[in-house]
Amino acid sequence: MADKGNDPAVIWQTMIGEMEKGFNSFGNQLMSSPEFSKVMNQAGGVAAGAQKQLGELMEKYLLAMNLPSRAQLVGMAERLQSMENQLNEIKTLLQQVHHNSLAPDDVHSATARPPRTRRPPSEGDSK
Repeated sequence: MADKGNDPAVIWQTMIGEMEKGFNSFGNQLMSSPEFSKVMNQAGGVAAGAQKQLGELMEKYLLAMNLPSRAQLVGMAERLQSMENQLNEIKTLLQQVHHNSLAPDDVHSATARPPRTRRPPSEGDSK
């Protein structure tokens, strides 16, 4: 059986473990430095500026192509939602008015009407 000191798998595992410890130590030291924070903040600012410029460029492109932008679509969707809400309110009010207008008629229709005494003229009747 191979000696653990000469076993290539054990040597490989030990080497990888030591490299991992070294990388972790280096990363921790790097991230704790104020320079790293400064660089990351600058990179974030650059990315945010680039995203803003891309958004403005896309807005101009869509305008040139006579297409609505995302902001315009969101605005239209909000207005449509407002109109739908108003229509639902109107529908509810109309149903209430209709229901209220039927209630008094039901009282009058409950009273008996006198029977008809004359029959309507038919086609075969002589004049």
